[in-house]
Amino acid sequence: MGAARTPSLISPWGTSLRTPLSVSGRHRRRIRIALPVAAAALAAAVAGALVTTSAGAATAAPTPAQSAPSNAELTERLATALAGDDTAGETSSKTSLSASTGSGSTTVDPKIIGGQTTTISSAPWMAQLWYGDDRGTATTGDDIGFFCGGAVIAPTKILTAAHCAYGYNWKAHGTVITGTSQLLSLDAGGNLDPHGGTLSGVWRQWVYPSYDEAAIDGDLAVLTLPDPVDVTPIPMTTAGDTTSYAAGTVAKVYGWGRTSSTSDDISDTLKTADLPIQSNATCSGYYDSWFVAGHMVCAGEPATGSDTGTTSACNGDSGGPLVVGDKVVGVVSWGVKDCVEAGAYSVFTKLTTYVPAACPRVDDANLSGDHKADLLVRDSSTKTGYELDSKGTSLATRKSLGSFSAWNLVLQSDLDRDGYQDLIRRRASDGDVYWRHWVPSSGTYVSNLIGDNWNSRLAIVAPGDVTGDNLPDVLTVDSAGVLWIHPGQGDGKLGTPVKVSSGWNQYNVVRGHGDFSNDGRADLLARDKSTGAVYLYKGTGKAGTGAFATRVKVRTWSTTTYNAFDAVGDVDGDGKADLLARTPAGTLYLYKGTGKATSEIFATRVSLGTTFKQYDLFG
Repeated sequence: MGAARTPSLISPWGTSLRTPLSVSGRHRRRIRIALPVAAAALAAAVAGALVTTSAGAATAAPTPAQSAPSNAELTERLATALAGDDTAGETSSKTSLSASTGSGSTTVDPKIIGGQTTTISSAPWMAQLWYGDDRGTATTGDDIGFFCGGAVIAPTKILTAAHCAYGYNWKAHGTVITGTSQLLSLDAGGNLDPHGGTLSGVWRQWVYPSYDEAAIDGDLAVLTLPDPVDVTPIPMTTAGDTTSYAAGTVAKVYGWGRTSSTSDDISDTLKTADLPIQSNATCSGYYDSWFVAGHMVCAGEPATGSDTGTTSACNGDSGGPLVVGDKVVGVVSWGVKDCVEAGAYSVFTKLTTYVPAACPRVDDANLSGDHKADLLVRDSSTKTGYELDSKGTSLATRKSLGSFSAWNLVLQSDLDRDGYQDLIRRRASDGDVYWRHWVPSSGTYVSNLIGDNWNSRLAIVAPGDVTGDNLPDVLTVDSAGVLWIHPGQGDGKLGTPVKVSSGWNQYNVVRGHGDFSNDGRADLLARDKSTGAVYLYKGTGKAGTGAFATRVKVRTWSTTTYNAFDAVGDVDGDGKADLLARTPAGTLYLYKGTGKATSEIFATRVSLGTTFKQYDLFG
């Protein structure tokens, strides 16, 4: 092992393909692919806007705006990206940092030498992230173009590094390629060739809120696609996972990065390498304070000082996944320059630490298309349904959704994980429950029966993924007080019900949507109808009798305190599930989640208005 290091960041280094490229008449520029050092201020918000249909006799619904860019626009972005010589986290206008330690100089760059070629069938979730911004000018000198890796963790969700997204507007300038092991290239005729891959735009982006670009700490981001991709996602590890990070555990890294420290060439085909996980002490012993235990994990045998005997992530692998078993446990973050300095290791974002923040982004479909959960209500007199979009700590002016007279229950969920918010509605006349979902190909909503004669159900809840298979589930309490899980199949259909436990008829409220306890798992809240005690049931990620941990009392709210509740997810956009509660007089309060599984589960309530007595359905 080399001497202890206290390295600082300098300008990231780039890499080039074997032959300089000329695209669309632009000057010949090298394709440079690397990891970050500095980034500009966060780009403008990229949330897609949604509009509502006009009110009518039948129930309307929010109609998602067409947010997917045309193939021609994506191709133009790819051309700019492919010709670019910028690096993720730094452009030509940014100032770089440098430092030296000891008797020599060590450079640390946010960023597969060794390893072997693999196929997309072995890693169907791998994604190429290309960013191309021509800056709206006719010249190419100010263009920005770079590449990162990523992993599909849900049909519309790409996990990558924060330095690949922070300061950039991926909605306006990004293209994602999935379904191919071949790197984007030019064919013999000079045309862009994605090698059979699927091109997608980006609808919105999320960067870990506490990302520190100087320290490359909290290096995690999620991109949301406008339409689902037809590939098998890879799940993230769970919060509290320690087994995957035990020293000596063999992990796999995937990417299209450099294959040699002495050449700028990146790999035309997807590669993978086995890297043993190293202990925190080992990582800190080499990188000193630059390695943040708990936030980072390093892997690989110590580099030898040359390509021979070294296996490491390198330039171009940035943002790609580190995999143990069948789950992502890390994201390629940074390493030493040229990747092979004697004693060095590859450094990854330690995903288990960030899962509680990332999971809500996987299940963040909402009515308005941003990162904040919205409210549905029904006027008790007119039976008109309304959408109330969240503005964080207030609600926007209501939008009419037409008549809701046929329904006595409405919930929001994304049962098919397509990124568009669905409605689960129970018909008052016969108790039949329907899944109403948007079909982008036809531009219409379709309703499918998912529950027959559920009028006798004491509660119906759509909390998200309860069973740990990354597919949203539905829970019900039957007339005998038995709690059932109806496992989601990922396509809107529900599997055979699984019994959890009995005694749930003691509660007059059972609600849940998302993670209240900040462990990345969906939870439930239940209020005792006799005492008003409110209990948290923490999800365990298991099915059946072990689906929830022993209840924890978190509040006492009688019916004279609150007579209506709603749980729609993350209302304020901070990554933690929130709760809405209405007083008998009609004041609606937002209880922002704190992530604490105690009486401090919610922050001080915030009033959202005093006119909510008129509503008899909340969903």
